[in-house]
Formats: sequence, structure tokens, C-alpha cells
Amino acid sequence: MASSHSSSPVPRPGSGSREGIHHKERDPSPPRCRPMRSLPDVCPKEPTGEGRGLCNGPSVVAEHDRWTVYSSKVNLPAALNDPRLAKRESDFFTKTWGLDFAETEVMPSFYLPNITRENFGPYLQEMAQRERIHERCKTICPNKDDVDAVSSITTNHEKSRAELEQVPKIFMKPDFALEDPATFNAVLPWSHFNSAGGKSSRDVASSKLLQEKLSHYLDVVEVSIARQISLRSEAFFHAMSSQHELQDRLQETQRAVAVLRGRTAAIDRVMCQGPLQALRTALTRKNCVKLHNKLKLMAAVHQTQPTVQLLLSTSEFVGALELIATTKEVLQQELQGIHSFRHLGSQLCELEKLIDKMMVEDFSMYARSDLNRSLKDEPQILEKVHKTNTASQKERLESLVFGLLRQRKLDFLDIYSDEMILAAKAIVTQCVAESVVHIEEIDTEVITKLVDQMRLMMFPQWFELLKNVFESFLLFLQRIKITLNVIKNVVLEVLDSNQKNRLLEEASSTASRQEAAQSQSLLQGEAELAYLTHEGLFISDALNEARQQQVALAAQEQSSAVGSRTQQSRMEIVSSDSASGTTEMAVSREQSFMSGENMMPSDLELNRVVNNIQELLYTASDVSHDRCVKVLTARAKDGSLERLSSAEFVCLSQAVESFAKDTEELCGRRSVSLRGALQSQANRFVHRFHEERKTKLSLLLDNERWKQAEVPAEFQDLVNSIADGRITLPERKAAGPDDRKPTEFLLVNGQKYAVVGTVLLLIRIFLEYCQCVNDIPSIATDMLTRLSDLLKHFNSRSCQLVLGAGALQVVGLKTITTKNLALASRCLQLVVHYIPIIRIHFETKLQPKQFSVLRHFDHITKDYNDHIAEISAKLVAIMDSLFEKVLSKYEVKAPMPSACFRNVCKQMAKMHEAIYELLPEEQTQMLFLRINASYKLHLKRQLARLGVVNDGGPQHGLVVVDVAFYTENVQALKSLERLDLNMAEIWEQKR
Repeated sequence: MASSHSSSPVPRPGSGSREGIHHKERDPSPPRCRPMRSLPDVCPKEPTGEGRGLCNGPSVVAEHDRWTVYSSKVNLPAALNDPRLAKRESDFFTKTWGLDFAETEVMPSFYLPNITRENFGPYLQEMAQRERIHERCKTICPNKDDVDAVSSITTNHEKSRAELEQVPKIFMKPDFALEDPATFNAVLPWSHFNSAGGKSSRDVASSKLLQEKLSHYLDVVEVSIARQISLRSEAFFHAMSSQHELQDRLQETQRAVAVLRGRTAAIDRVMCQGPLQALRTALTRKNCVKLHNKLKLMAAVHQTQPTVQLLLSTSEFVGALELIATTKEVLQQELQGIHSFRHLGSQLCELEKLIDKMMVEDFSMYARSDLNRSLKDEPQILEKVHKTNTASQKERLESLVFGLLRQRKLDFLDIYSDEMILAAKAIVTQCVAESVVHIEEIDTEVITKLVDQMRLMMFPQWFELLKNVFESFLLFLQRIKITLNVIKNVVLEVLDSNQKNRLLEEASSTASRQEAAQSQSLLQGEAELAYLTHEGLFISDALNEARQQQVALAAQEQSSAVGSRTQQSRMEIVSSDSASGTTEMAVSREQSFMSGENMMPSDLELNRVVNNIQELLYTASDVSHDRCVKVLTARAKDGSLERLSSAEFVCLSQAVESFAKDTEELCGRRSVSLRGALQSQANRFVHRFHEERKTKLSLLLDNERWKQAEVPAEFQDLVNSIADGRITLPERKAAGPDDRKPTEFLLVNGQKYAVVGTVLLLIRIFLEYCQCVNDIPSIATDMLTRLSDLLKHFNSRSCQLVLGAGALQVVGLKTITTKNLALASRCLQLVVHYIPIIRIHFETKLQPKQFSVLRHFDHITKDYNDHIAEISAKLVAIMDSLFEKVLSKYEVKAPMPSACFRNVCKQMAKMHEAIYELLPEEQTQMLFLRINASYKLHLKRQLARLGVVNDGGPQHGLVVVDVAFYTENVQALKSLERLDLNMAEIWEQKR
């Protein structure tokens, strides 16, 4: 058995050692004292047959004493087990004899011949064919050895797993402790040994059995532990052997670093004393030059405030801001900490804030004066300002925008937006006031509110006011667009200037890199000199100092350039003020932008300003539409727009649509508020329009007596225009002496329709719907829904009045005749004929995404066809009840034809007379075929009750005579001559 407290020696076959035990190699040189103690050897060496002692390294088992067999703390099987062997030896005594003895190769026998490959030649030739067959079979069948190996591994794993499963789970618990009474009693069940009479033979056997079982569990666990140790022992021993080599290399590295540090310190002490004094002298000279330059720069900065005041007196904000920014930059970089200038920075900041406030106020005043100028008296171009004789209003705006951009006051468009909204409100007020002045009926002293004044206007007066408002807002938007274009050009100019500055910077950076490459040799020489003279520092410190000296020199040159630039810009501005030249001011502003690039907004911010300018134009369009919506809703609040005629509402819709298109073309945006308000009014107009016609149709239906009406010529012309593809209402002609007389039928595509007066008016009503859609396409969807509701109402109400016999109470009809039913069916057929035409017309007015509403026409067509079918079924049912009543009294006896058949033929003739002129010939034939089928069914049932069969007897002959009489009379009716009645079906089929 294996144990974690001991380890077997590591075998090294072929090493030349007799025992095959690996020992550490010893240095042949004399031992020397190590500064660091090596790690303890966790794998002690076992004694061998040579009698030598253990290795010199310390051991975990015995730290100071010589290891003997008595030092072992585990049992003998655990000490003798070698986990690195693949399997255990059968005889454990060979352990002490060494591995070479157990696995020695047997020498070949001298009596056996030497066998070569040539001896197997004939056999290989004979077995070649079989070998090829065998190779092909190997690709199909699995290798038995592989299967056996896998099965062996699986079997061993399952076997070890099965053995471990024999151990009770209580031993595997992490909280296993025999101190716990419950655990102790579970492991050692003492209840089996507590007999009253003392120890019995049974108790002794139980204790032995328990001891053997626990020993078996111990053996199973130790075997599993040994297997795990054998799998991981090689890596552990390899790590321990490499630890000593790592310690030796660390000691050598430590000694080398100490030597290197000593040499470096000696070189620094020897070579850095003399050159340092020369460097200090050169640095003192450079400091004196810097002081002289700073004094000159202070003299230039001292003149900043008078120059700024001079620039502000000429409203040159950009030049003043540039001079302040340059001075602040010099104070922060070159003159920082100067006591005499300690208050100059705060004074310049206050002066800059004052300039910002002045620019914002000037821009607000400009926007207010420009937007509130008269829209009609003055032309729509930027006029000159009378306060100054040198700058136009456009140049003033450009100067303000340049200054605001220079200060990053990018919210100046919000100021313009607020002024724009106020000006839009004033435009509506001014237009209403100008219109009310010319209306004598409105007293402005009594009625002060604009809303009330607009409601008192007549529609022509209010419509004229609305057109004036539209015209004023178009002029207003043109003025805003001109102003915003000027602002946009300024922003684009600044953006272009930034791009030019960026290109110049790239060119200068390229040149500076070339100069740096040329001066690299000089820098290297200075670094070498610093290396020789600098005491106590490294080469990197010397290089850094040399670079800092170059940077200081460049800063000195820049400060002098800034001073000269400040003086030069100040002189240019003064000269421009004395000359009062506009061109010089523009050039000075451009130079200011070129020099103050870091003060200007970034390209991203400037692009955002450009987008905001376009959004401001969109906002102007929306504001104009919103103010027009106020005018529209103020008029519509009392419902006056709902009471407009179709022609007036069409004029209003066209004016609104024209204004919307003009603003869209001017501003590039489709505003929806005004169209939405018009759509809302259109919906109300459509609702009133629909309710009026629905009420009118209901009154016509309630007064309809369902008699055939004459068709006036104008309705025939209306139908003819629809057939020609004109879905509009024709203009009414004045009545003259040569007017055509009304006709009895309505001709539609060559087919006659007998109709009632309500259907003629219904055709005109749905043409009014189509005409309204032609004039106002935006209400097509709503109008389609209302028209479908109207058609449904006509269908349901006519069904209630005719099929439901509601006309008996509403109109006072005595009964619903077959003529009434046929006339109602023909009217429904006429409406069904026009539903596809109406559908096609509405389809041309709808967007493709709105085609789903056309399904209403499919539902209406189905409802109408169902209604027509119900009327046909009602006509058949009337005759069916008559046949049932008459044929129930039928008797087969002379005289022939019988009275029953005479009565049936009479009723059939009346039915034909009632519907023949109303229904087409095809429908009449189909209807009589259904009536004839009902008649044959009732006759067949009556003959079955009477027992009359087709046997050629007397009764059969009498029935044949009656049937022939019926057939002759029915076929004598007009349009029924070729009708196949098939009267042979009345007889029962013989089985």
C-alpha cells in the first residue's frame, strides 16, 4: 500500500548505477559556504546496499539523525510500494534487490539460428493477397486491440469506482469527526455488543467482522491514493530538481549587479566635475537674455487697455477680443507671477465680459429691428443703417456673428428664434387690424379681442384675411432666409479658415521635424557634454535638461514674436480706424481669426451651428404654420367652417395647400401643423356632409312606396357620364322647352333597370362623395368610410322596409307584393353594379399603404348579394306556400284539367306578370326554375299520399293530363318558352 508520508527512489535506467537510484551530482571543487540556504528536500533518499548515508540535504523525515528502518512512521506495505510502477510486483522481496535484477534482459541463445527477412519472403508473397483483403476489412471493422485497450481502461476505471462506492458515504463527508456521538455510533454500532450476559461468541464474531470491513475500506482508499500519486509524482520531482539551479543563478546575478553599480558610480564621480561649471555659466547667460525679452514684452502689454478702448469706440469687437486673448495668453505663459500685472488679468476678463454683453445686445437689437420692419413698404433686401456711414447692415451682422463665434457664444440663434416668434405674432395682429379697419360692421372699441373680430367676419372677408396672412408670412420667411444665409456664410468662412490653419500647421510641423532631425546631432553633443559635467545624474537626466533648454529658447523666440505681433496688430487696427476703410477692417478680422485659431469653435461645433441655422429655418416655417393654425381654429371654434358649402371648403383647402407648398419650397421642410388643422376641419366637414346625406336618405326611404319611378333625363345623363369614365357631378342645365321626357327604365350599359326614386338620388349622393374626394384628396380615407356606412345604411333600411315589412307601418302599404320585392331586388342590383366603379375611383386617390380600407367595398358587395338572394328566396317561398296550400286539396278525378291545376297556372301567370318587366330574362328563368322545382316537390308528395304511381293506369293518365296542362301554360308565358320543366321527376323511381 502507498502512503503520502514516504516516497520510493526515482529509477534511472541506463545511468550506469548498479542500484538504479538517482543521486544529486556533487561539485568536484572543494565545498564553499553558500550565502543562502537551499530549500528542504521533500523526497528523502532511501538506504541502499552500499552502506552509504543519505544525501547531504535536509530531510523532512529526519532533520539531523541518520535515517534507519525504525524511523518509518507507516506500515511496511506502504513503504515498499512504488507508485511509479505500472503494476505491483508479485514478489515484494525483489524490492531490495533493485530494478535491474527484476527486469534484466535475457541473453539470446547460441543454439538458435539468426532469422532475417529473407526467410519470410515466400510466406509474404503467399500472404500478400490476404493482407490487402485484411487492410480493406480494417477500415470497416474496428481494431480488436483498440477495443480491448479502451475496454481495459474503462473496466479498470469502473472497477476502481465500484470499489470506492463500497466505502460508506459517511467517511467521505467533509465534516466527518469521530468526536461526534452520532458519527461514532454510526461507524461503530455498539448496540450489537451490549449484551446482558457479557461478551458472547456472537459479539466476538461481529467485532472481527467489523474490523475486517474497516480494514477493507482502508485498503481500498490507500490503493486509490497510490494510483493518484503515481500519476503526479514525475512533475513534482522535476520541479524540486530545478529549484536548486534557480537559486544558483540568482546569486550569480546579484553579484554581477553589485559590480556594475560600483563601476557606474566611479565613472560618475570621475567624469562629471569639470563640464558642470561650463553649463552653469551658459545657463546664466541665457537667463539674462530671457529677462531682457520679458522687460520688452511687459512694455508692450502695458499698452493693451488703451488700444482695446480705441477698438471698442469703432465697434471693432473681433480685433478687441483678439488683442485681449493675446494679452491674456502672454500673461499666463510669459509674464506669470509678475507683481505689477497681478490685476491686469481680472481687468481683461471683466472687459471681455463687457464686450460679450455688448455683442449680445447689439445682435438682439439688430434681429428685432430687421424682423419688425414693414413687409410691404420696404424691399426684401438688407438696407443700410443710418447710424453709421461706413458699414451696411449686412456687414454689421457679419461683424456681430464673427465676434459671437470668436467668444463661442453659439446660442445667439436662440435669441433670433425668440425675436422671430414675437414678430410672427405681431404679423397676425397687424393683418387682422388692417382687415377690421375696412369692415364697418365691426366696432373695434367694443370688440377688442382678435378672435371675436375674426368670428364676426363673413366668410369672404375672413378668407381674404387668411390669404393676406399667408402672403405676409411668405415675405416674412423670405426675409428670415436671407438673414440666415448671411449668418451661414460667415460660419462657413470661419470653418474654411480653420481648415486653412490646420493645413498650415501640418506644413509647419513637417518643417519643424526636419529641423529637429538636423539639430539632433547638436542635441547629442550637448547631451554628451552634460553627461561629462553633470554630477550625480544619469544620461536621461542630461538629455532632458538639453531638451528643456531648447524648449526655453523656442518659447523665448515665440514670446518676442507675440510681442511684435501684438504691436503690429495694434498698429494695423489704429491705422484702419484712422483711414475708416471697410476693406482694411475685413482684412484685420481675417488676420485675427488666423491668429486666434485656438479661440474659435471646433469644426464639430461649427457644423452643429450650420445645422442649427437650417433647423431655425425649419422652425420659422413651423411657427408660421402654427400662427396660421391659430387663425384657422379661431374661425372654426363656433363651427362656422363646418357649415361651409363644398365649393367654399374646396377654396379654403386649395389656399392652405398652396401656402404649404410655397413654404415647403422656400424652407425645404414639409410642415404638418396647418395641414393637420385643415384635416381636422375636413373631418368635421365630412361628418356634417355625411350626416346631412344620411338623414336625407333615411327620409327618402321612410317615404318610399316601392313603386317604379320614371327616370328624368338628367339622371340618365348622369349614368351615361359615369359609363364614359367621368365620376363627377355634371353642371346643371337650365330647363328649356325642348327638354326630353322622363323614361320608364334607366339604361346602364344597354341594360334596363326598373328603379325607385330613392335609388336615383342615391346615385347622385355617392357621386357627390366622389366629387368631394376629387376636390380634397386628403379626406379620401374618411370619405370612403362614410360612403361605405351610407351604402350599408341603404341596404339595411331597405331590408327592414321590404323584407321586414316595415313599409306597412312607415308608409302605410297594405301588403308587400311580389312586384315590390322584385323592384327592391333590381334596385340593389343597380347599386352592386356601381360599387366596383366607386372602388376604382377611390383607389386612385389613396396611398398604397391605405389600400386596406378598400375591403369595406368587398363586405358591402357581399351584403348586397346576400340581400338579393334573400329576396329571391322570399319570392320562391311565397309560391311554395301557395303550392302547399293548393296541392293539399288535389284529387285525381275527372274533369280534367282539374281546378287545382287551373289555380296553380293562374298564380304562376300572375307572378310572371308582376316580375317580367322588372327583372331581366335570365333572372326570370332562374326564378321560375326554382319555383317549378318547389311545385314538383309538393306534387310528388301529394301523389305519394294518394298512392298514384307510374303504372299506366287510369289515375296515372289523369295526372299526366294535368301535368301536360301545367307545362303548356307555363311555357306559354313570355321568355319561358324554352324552359325545361322536367316533370318526369314527380314519379317515384322503381326499385
